Amino acid sequence: MKRYKNTEMREKMEISVAELAKMEQGQYELFDIRSQKEFDYGCITGAQLSSIEDLLSAPPKEKNKKIIIYCSRGIISIDVADKLISMGYDAYSLEGGYYAWLLEEMKRKENVDVCQEVEKSLRKKYRKTIWCKFVKAVKQYELVQEGDKIAVCISGGKDSMLMAKLFQELKRHNKFHFELKFVVMDPGYNEQNRQIIEENAKKLNIPIEIFETNIFDTVYDIEKSPCYLCARMRRGHLYHFAQQLGCNKIALGHHFDDVIETILMGMLYGAQVQTMMPKLHSTNFEGMELIRPLYLVREDDIKAWRDYNGLYFIQCACKFTDTCTTCNNEENKSKRMEVKELIKQMKKYNPNVEKNIFKSVENVNLSTVVAYKQNGEKHHFLDTYYDR
Repeated sequence: MKRYKNTEMREKMEISVAELAKMEQGQYELFDIRSQKEFDYGCITGAQLSSIEDLLSAPPKEKNKKIIIYCSRGIISIDVADKLISMGYDAYSLEGGYYAWLLEEMKRKENVDVCQEVEKSLRKKYRKTIWCKFVKAVKQYELVQEGDKIAVCISGGKDSMLMAKLFQELKRHNKFHFELKFVVMDPGYNEQNRQIIEENAKKLNIPIEIFETNIFDTVYDIEKSPCYLCARMRRGHLYHFAQQLGCNKIALGHHFDDVIETILMGMLYGAQVQTMMPKLHSTNFEGMELIRPLYLVREDDIKAWRDYNGLYFIQCACKFTDTCTTCNNEENKSKRMEVKELIKQMKKYNPNVEKNIFKSVENVNLSTVVAYKQNGEKHHFLDTYYDR
Protein backbone atom coordinates (compact mmCIF):
# COMPACT_ATOMS: atom_id res chain seq x y z
CA MET A 1 0.00 0.00 0.00
CA LYS A 2 1.31 3.42 -0.92
CA ARG A 3 1.83 6.01 1.79
CA TYR A 4 1.18 9.50 0.50
CA LYS A 5 3.57 11.69 2.41
CA ASN A 6 2.64 14.61 0.22
CA THR A 7 -0.67 15.79 1.68
CA GLU A 8 -1.41 17.94 -1.35
CA MET A 9 -1.03 14.93 -3.66
CA ARG A 10 -3.47 12.90 -1.59
CA GLU A 11 -6.00 15.73 -1.34
CA LYS A 12 -6.09 15.99 -5.13
CA MET A 13 -7.24 12.39 -5.30
CA GLU A 14 -9.90 12.73 -2.59
CA ILE A 15 -13.42 14.06 -2.65
CA SER A 16 -15.31 14.83 0.55
CA VAL A 17 -18.76 13.55 1.49
CA ALA A 18 -20.07 17.12 1.36
CA GLU A 19 -18.71 17.60 -2.18
CA LEU A 20 -20.26 14.31 -3.29
CA ALA A 21 -23.65 15.38 -1.94
CA LYS A 22 -23.59 18.53 -4.07
CA MET A 23 -22.91 16.67 -7.33
CA GLU A 24 -25.56 15.53 -9.79
CA GLN A 25 -25.63 11.74 -10.21
CA GLY A 26 -25.11 12.06 -13.94
CA GLN A 27 -21.73 13.71 -13.36
CA TYR A 28 -20.05 10.67 -11.84
CA GLU A 29 -19.99 6.90 -11.42
CA LEU A 30 -19.70 5.59 -7.87
CA PHE A 31 -17.97 2.27 -7.12
CA ASP A 32 -18.03 0.35 -3.83
CA ILE A 33 -14.94 -1.89 -3.52
CA ARG A 34 -15.87 -3.50 -0.20
CA SER A 35 -17.04 -7.11 0.16
CA GLN A 36 -20.46 -8.35 -0.92
CA LYS A 37 -21.41 -8.84 2.74
CA GLU A 38 -20.53 -5.28 3.69
CA PHE A 39 -22.36 -3.96 0.62
CA ASP A 40 -25.50 -5.92 1.58
CA TYR A 41 -25.44 -4.37 5.06
CA GLY A 42 -25.56 -0.89 3.58
CA CYS A 43 -24.17 1.18 0.74
CA ILE A 44 -24.24 4.72 -0.64
CA THR A 45 -27.21 5.37 -2.89
CA GLY A 46 -26.35 4.78 -6.53
CA ALA A 47 -23.13 2.83 -5.84
CA GLN A 48 -22.06 -0.17 -7.93
CA LEU A 49 -20.33 -3.08 -6.21
CA SER A 50 -17.04 -3.98 -7.89
CA SER A 51 -13.89 -5.85 -6.93
CA ILE A 52 -10.64 -3.93 -7.30
CA GLU A 53 -9.48 -6.40 -9.95
CA ASP A 54 -12.64 -5.98 -12.05
CA LEU A 55 -12.58 -2.20 -11.78
CA LEU A 56 -8.97 -1.95 -12.92
CA SER A 57 -9.16 -4.61 -15.64
CA ALA A 58 -12.49 -3.42 -17.08
CA PRO A 59 -12.93 0.25 -16.12
CA PRO A 60 -15.84 2.35 -17.46
CA LYS A 61 -15.62 2.93 -21.21
CA GLU A 62 -16.60 6.60 -20.93
CA LYS A 63 -13.95 8.94 -19.59
CA ASN A 64 -16.09 12.07 -19.50
CA LYS A 65 -17.48 11.29 -16.04
CA LYS A 66 -15.75 11.44 -12.68
CA ILE A 67 -15.00 8.03 -11.18
CA ILE A 68 -15.46 7.97 -7.39
CA ILE A 69 -14.33 4.93 -5.40
CA TYR A 70 -14.93 4.14 -1.77
CA CYS A 71 -13.98 1.38 0.66
CA SER A 72 -14.64 1.21 4.40
CA ARG A 73 -12.36 4.05 5.48
CA GLY A 74 -10.86 5.58 2.34
CA ILE A 75 -7.49 3.85 2.51
CA ILE A 76 -7.47 1.17 -0.19
CA SER A 77 -9.60 3.40 -2.43
CA ILE A 78 -6.75 5.95 -2.59
CA ASP A 79 -4.51 3.43 -4.36
CA VAL A 80 -7.30 2.46 -6.76
CA ALA A 81 -7.98 6.10 -7.64
CA ASP A 82 -4.26 6.63 -8.24
CA LYS A 83 -4.14 3.70 -10.69
CA LEU A 84 -7.23 4.90 -12.56
CA ILE A 85 -5.72 8.38 -12.86
CA SER A 86 -2.63 6.84 -14.45
CA MET A 87 -4.99 5.16 -16.95
CA GLY A 88 -6.40 8.53 -17.97
CA TYR A 89 -9.53 8.69 -15.79
CA ASP A 90 -10.75 11.58 -13.67
CA ALA A 91 -10.80 9.43 -10.54
CA TYR A 92 -11.27 10.23 -6.85
CA SER A 93 -11.32 8.40 -3.54
CA LEU A 94 -14.13 9.23 -1.11
CA GLU A 95 -12.43 10.80 1.90
CA GLY A 96 -13.06 8.68 5.00
CA GLY A 97 -14.88 6.02 2.96
CA TYR A 98 -18.29 4.54 3.72
CA TYR A 99 -18.08 5.25 7.46
CA ALA A 100 -17.55 8.96 6.85
CA TRP A 101 -20.61 9.03 4.59
CA LEU A 102 -22.62 7.05 7.14
CA LEU A 103 -21.84 9.45 10.00
CA GLU A 104 -22.85 12.42 7.86
CA GLU A 105 -26.07 10.67 6.86
CA MET A 106 -26.90 10.01 10.51
CA LYS A 107 -26.26 13.65 11.44
CA ARG A 108 -28.54 14.75 8.60
CA LYS A 109 -31.39 12.66 9.99
CA GLU A 110 -30.78 13.16 13.70
CA ASN A 111 -33.47 15.81 13.99
CA VAL A 112 -36.10 13.52 12.49
CA ASP A 113 -38.01 11.43 15.00
CA VAL A 114 -37.73 8.06 13.28
CA CYS A 115 -38.40 5.90 16.35
CA GLN A 116 -42.19 6.17 16.15
CA GLU A 117 -42.14 5.34 12.43
CA VAL A 118 -39.88 2.34 13.03
CA GLU A 119 -42.21 0.99 15.71
CA LYS A 120 -45.24 1.64 13.53
CA SER A 121 -43.67 -0.27 10.65
CA LEU A 122 -43.27 -3.34 12.88
CA ARG A 123 -46.92 -3.18 13.93
CA LYS A 124 -48.27 -2.65 10.43
CA LYS A 125 -46.13 -3.06 7.29
CA TYR A 126 -43.87 -5.79 8.72
CA ARG A 127 -46.37 -7.33 11.12
CA LYS A 128 -46.71 -10.58 9.15
CA THR A 129 -43.10 -11.01 8.01
CA ILE A 130 -41.27 -9.90 11.16
CA TRP A 131 -43.42 -9.27 14.23
CA CYS A 132 -45.60 -12.39 13.96
CA LYS A 133 -42.59 -14.63 13.27
CA PHE A 134 -40.78 -13.16 16.27
CA VAL A 135 -43.77 -13.83 18.52
CA LYS A 136 -44.19 -17.32 17.05
CA ALA A 137 -40.57 -18.21 17.88
CA VAL A 138 -40.92 -16.83 21.42
CA LYS A 139 -44.01 -18.98 22.02
CA GLN A 140 -43.07 -22.10 20.04
CA TYR A 141 -39.64 -22.48 21.62
CA GLU A 142 -40.68 -21.02 25.02
CA LEU A 143 -37.94 -18.39 24.90
CA VAL A 144 -39.40 -15.92 27.39
CA GLN A 145 -40.85 -16.92 30.76
CA GLU A 146 -42.45 -14.94 33.55
CA GLY A 147 -39.81 -13.38 35.79
CA ASP A 148 -37.03 -13.58 33.20
CA LYS A 149 -34.38 -10.88 33.11
CA ILE A 150 -32.97 -10.89 29.60
CA ALA A 151 -29.74 -9.29 28.39
CA VAL A 152 -30.49 -8.26 24.80
CA CYS A 153 -27.03 -8.28 23.20
CA ILE A 154 -26.53 -5.53 20.63
CA SER A 155 -23.58 -5.69 18.24
CA GLY A 156 -24.58 -2.63 16.22
CA GLY A 157 -25.83 -4.53 13.16
CA LYS A 158 -29.32 -4.65 11.68
CA ASP A 159 -30.28 -7.95 13.31
CA SER A 160 -29.53 -7.07 16.93
CA MET A 161 -31.04 -3.58 16.62
CA LEU A 162 -34.24 -5.05 15.20
CA MET A 163 -34.29 -7.63 17.99
CA ALA A 164 -34.07 -4.84 20.57
CA LYS A 165 -37.07 -3.02 19.05
CA LEU A 166 -39.09 -6.26 18.91
CA PHE A 167 -38.35 -6.97 22.58
CA GLN A 168 -39.49 -3.44 23.49
CA GLU A 169 -42.73 -4.04 21.59
CA LEU A 170 -43.20 -7.45 23.25
CA LYS A 171 -42.74 -5.99 26.73
CA ARG A 172 -45.20 -3.23 25.92
CA HIS A 173 -47.97 -5.69 25.07
CA ASN A 174 -47.06 -8.88 26.97
CA LYS A 175 -49.36 -10.21 29.67
CA PHE A 176 -46.68 -11.36 32.13
CA HIS A 177 -43.73 -9.55 33.69
CA PHE A 178 -40.15 -9.84 32.48
CA GLU A 179 -37.20 -7.43 32.44
CA LEU A 180 -34.85 -6.30 29.68
CA LYS A 181 -31.28 -5.01 29.70
CA PHE A 182 -29.89 -3.76 26.38
CA VAL A 183 -26.22 -4.62 26.45
CA VAL A 184 -23.45 -3.45 24.12
CA MET A 185 -19.99 -4.91 24.55
CA ASP A 186 -17.18 -2.70 23.25
CA PRO A 187 -14.35 -5.13 22.42
CA GLY A 188 -12.11 -2.26 21.29
CA TYR A 189 -14.10 -0.35 18.66
CA ASN A 190 -12.57 2.69 17.09
CA GLU A 191 -14.29 5.99 17.82
CA GLN A 192 -16.34 6.03 14.61
CA ASN A 193 -17.84 2.57 15.06
CA ARG A 194 -18.81 3.22 18.65
CA GLN A 195 -20.35 6.54 17.69
CA ILE A 196 -22.50 4.87 15.01
CA ILE A 197 -23.82 2.33 17.52
CA GLU A 198 -24.58 5.01 20.11
CA GLU A 199 -26.30 7.28 17.55
CA ASN A 200 -28.50 4.45 16.26
CA ALA A 201 -29.47 3.43 19.79
CA LYS A 202 -30.37 7.03 20.59
CA LYS A 203 -32.37 7.39 17.39
CA LEU A 204 -34.30 4.17 18.07
CA ASN A 205 -34.80 4.96 21.77
CA ILE A 206 -32.91 1.88 22.97
CA PRO A 207 -31.38 2.50 26.44
CA ILE A 208 -28.09 0.66 25.96
CA GLU A 209 -25.54 -0.22 28.65
CA ILE A 210 -21.98 -0.33 27.28
CA PHE A 211 -19.18 -2.29 28.89
CA GLU A 212 -15.62 -2.39 27.60
CA THR A 213 -13.17 -5.26 27.02
CA ASN A 214 -9.81 -5.61 25.24
CA ILE A 215 -10.76 -8.58 23.05
CA PHE A 216 -9.61 -6.99 19.76
CA ASP A 217 -6.16 -6.34 21.21
CA THR A 218 -5.99 -9.91 22.52
CA VAL A 219 -6.74 -11.59 19.16
CA TYR A 220 -5.12 -9.02 16.86
CA ASP A 221 -1.80 -10.84 16.46
CA ILE A 222 -3.27 -14.33 16.30
CA GLU A 223 -2.89 -15.73 12.78
CA LYS A 224 -4.94 -18.94 13.04
CA SER A 225 -8.72 -18.53 13.44
CA PRO A 226 -8.77 -15.09 15.13
CA CYS A 227 -12.50 -14.69 14.33
CA TYR A 228 -13.36 -17.99 16.03
CA LEU A 229 -11.42 -17.02 19.16
CA CYS A 230 -12.93 -13.51 19.12
CA ALA A 231 -16.47 -14.94 18.94
CA ARG A 232 -15.85 -17.32 21.87
CA MET A 233 -14.37 -14.55 23.99
CA ARG A 234 -17.24 -12.20 23.20
CA ARG A 235 -19.77 -14.85 24.22
CA GLY A 236 -17.98 -15.44 27.52
CA HIS A 237 -17.80 -11.72 28.34
CA LEU A 238 -21.49 -11.29 27.50
CA TYR A 239 -22.51 -14.14 29.80
CA HIS A 240 -20.34 -12.77 32.61
CA PHE A 241 -21.66 -9.20 32.32
CA ALA A 242 -25.26 -10.42 32.03
CA GLN A 243 -24.82 -12.41 35.24
CA GLN A 244 -23.48 -9.34 36.99
CA LEU A 245 -26.66 -7.51 35.95
CA GLY A 246 -28.77 -10.28 37.46
CA CYS A 247 -29.92 -11.66 34.10
CA ASN A 248 -30.73 -15.32 33.54
CA LYS A 249 -30.74 -15.19 29.73
CA ILE A 250 -28.82 -13.57 26.89
CA ALA A 251 -30.55 -12.96 23.55
CA LEU A 252 -28.60 -13.02 20.28
CA GLY A 253 -29.76 -11.81 16.88
CA HIS A 254 -29.28 -14.94 14.74
CA HIS A 255 -32.04 -15.28 12.14
CA PHE A 256 -33.61 -17.96 9.89
CA ASP A 257 -30.89 -17.63 7.23
CA ASP A 258 -28.17 -18.14 9.84
CA VAL A 259 -29.90 -21.36 10.88
CA ILE A 260 -30.16 -22.95 7.43
CA GLU A 261 -26.64 -21.83 6.49
CA THR A 262 -25.32 -23.48 9.66
CA ILE A 263 -27.07 -26.75 8.73
CA LEU A 264 -25.45 -26.84 5.29
CA MET A 265 -22.06 -25.73 6.60
CA GLY A 266 -22.07 -28.60 9.08
CA MET A 267 -22.83 -31.10 6.32
CA LEU A 268 -20.50 -29.74 3.64
CA TYR A 269 -17.52 -28.68 5.76
CA GLY A 270 -17.94 -30.51 9.07
CA ALA A 271 -19.32 -33.89 7.90
CA GLN A 272 -22.10 -33.74 10.49
CA VAL A 273 -25.80 -33.02 10.73
CA GLN A 274 -26.50 -30.33 13.30
CA THR A 275 -28.23 -26.98 13.59
CA MET A 276 -28.16 -23.69 15.47
CA MET A 277 -30.59 -24.28 18.36
CA PRO A 278 -33.29 -21.72 19.29
CA LYS A 279 -32.13 -21.89 22.91
CA LEU A 280 -29.30 -23.47 24.87
CA HIS A 281 -28.25 -23.97 28.48
CA SER A 282 -24.83 -22.46 29.18
CA THR A 283 -22.23 -25.06 30.08
CA ASN A 284 -19.90 -22.58 31.80
CA PHE A 285 -22.36 -20.18 33.46
CA GLU A 286 -24.77 -22.04 35.72
CA GLY A 287 -28.40 -21.00 35.44
CA MET A 288 -27.84 -19.00 32.25
CA GLU A 289 -29.53 -19.61 28.91
CA LEU A 290 -28.93 -18.35 25.38
CA ILE A 291 -32.02 -17.58 23.26
CA ARG A 292 -32.44 -16.67 19.58
CA PRO A 293 -35.82 -14.92 19.13
CA LEU A 294 -35.24 -14.06 15.42
CA TYR A 295 -35.05 -17.79 14.69
CA LEU A 296 -37.96 -17.70 12.19
CA VAL A 297 -37.33 -14.23 10.69
CA ARG A 298 -35.86 -14.07 7.17
CA GLU A 299 -32.83 -11.88 6.50
CA ASP A 300 -34.43 -10.36 3.38
CA ASP A 301 -37.31 -9.11 5.54
CA ILE A 302 -34.86 -7.58 8.01
CA LYS A 303 -33.12 -5.78 5.13
CA ALA A 304 -36.46 -4.57 3.79
CA TRP A 305 -37.39 -3.18 7.25
CA ARG A 306 -34.00 -1.45 7.51
CA ASP A 307 -34.24 0.13 4.06
CA TYR A 308 -37.90 1.13 4.42
CA ASN A 309 -37.03 3.11 7.56
CA GLY A 310 -33.84 4.59 6.08
CA LEU A 311 -31.63 3.03 8.76
CA TYR A 312 -27.90 2.36 8.45
CA PHE A 313 -25.95 -0.06 10.60
CA ILE A 314 -22.36 -1.28 10.79
CA GLN A 315 -21.52 -4.75 9.44
CA CYS A 316 -18.13 -5.47 10.95
CA ALA A 317 -16.32 -3.24 13.38
CA CYS A 318 -13.23 -5.26 14.19
CA LYS A 319 -9.65 -4.11 13.80
CA PHE A 320 -9.09 -6.59 10.99
CA THR A 321 -11.26 -4.42 8.74
CA ASP A 322 -10.21 -1.01 10.02
CA THR A 323 -7.63 -0.64 7.24
CA CYS A 324 -9.78 -2.29 4.57
CA THR A 325 -7.42 -5.26 4.38
CA THR A 326 -10.31 -7.62 3.73
CA CYS A 327 -11.94 -5.62 0.95
CA ASN A 328 -12.75 -8.13 -1.80
CA ASN A 329 -10.01 -10.47 -0.62
CA GLU A 330 -11.03 -13.90 -1.94
CA GLU A 331 -8.75 -15.68 0.56
CA ASN A 332 -10.87 -14.28 3.39
CA LYS A 333 -14.21 -15.13 1.82
CA SER A 334 -16.04 -17.06 4.52
CA LYS A 335 -17.59 -20.47 4.13
CA ARG A 336 -20.86 -18.89 5.22
CA MET A 337 -20.81 -16.61 2.19
CA GLU A 338 -20.13 -19.61 -0.06
CA VAL A 339 -23.10 -21.46 1.44
CA LYS A 340 -25.28 -18.35 1.15
CA GLU A 341 -24.49 -18.19 -2.57
CA LEU A 342 -25.16 -21.93 -2.94
CA ILE A 343 -28.63 -21.56 -1.40
CA LYS A 344 -29.30 -18.59 -3.65
CA GLN A 345 -28.48 -20.69 -6.73
CA MET A 346 -30.57 -23.68 -5.57
CA LYS A 347 -33.54 -21.41 -4.90
CA LYS A 348 -33.69 -20.59 -8.62
CA TYR A 349 -34.76 -24.18 -9.30
CA ASN A 350 -36.56 -24.94 -6.06
CA PRO A 351 -38.30 -21.99 -4.34
CA ASN A 352 -38.93 -24.14 -1.24
CA VAL A 353 -35.29 -25.08 -0.70
CA GLU A 354 -34.85 -22.82 2.36
CA LYS A 355 -37.93 -24.21 4.12
CA ASN A 356 -36.85 -27.75 3.29
CA ILE A 357 -33.37 -27.26 4.74
CA PHE A 358 -34.91 -25.82 7.93
CA LYS A 359 -37.44 -28.66 8.23
CA SER A 360 -34.82 -31.34 7.58
CA VAL A 361 -33.50 -31.15 11.16
CA GLU A 362 -37.05 -31.40 12.53
CA ASN A 363 -37.78 -34.55 10.53
CA VAL A 364 -34.75 -36.71 11.34
CA ASN A 365 -35.67 -40.41 11.09
CA LEU A 366 -33.24 -42.27 13.36
CA SER A 367 -34.26 -45.57 11.73
CA THR A 368 -32.58 -44.43 8.52
CA VAL A 369 -29.45 -42.93 10.11
CA VAL A 370 -26.26 -45.02 10.12
CA ALA A 371 -24.98 -43.43 13.32
CA TYR A 372 -25.74 -40.51 15.63
CA LYS A 373 -24.48 -38.92 18.83
CA GLN A 374 -26.52 -38.17 21.92
CA ASN A 375 -25.07 -36.55 25.05
CA GLY A 376 -21.59 -37.21 23.69
CA GLU A 377 -22.21 -40.94 23.21
CA LYS A 378 -22.15 -42.43 19.73
CA HIS A 379 -24.88 -44.87 18.65
CA HIS A 380 -24.70 -47.12 15.56
CA PHE A 381 -27.52 -48.83 13.71
CA LEU A 382 -25.75 -52.19 14.17
CA ASP A 383 -26.16 -51.82 17.96
CA THR A 384 -29.80 -52.95 17.62
CA TYR A 385 -29.86 -54.41 14.12
CA TYR A 386 -29.41 -58.05 15.21
CA ASP A 387 -31.89 -57.77 18.09
CA ARG A 388 -34.79 -58.34 15.70
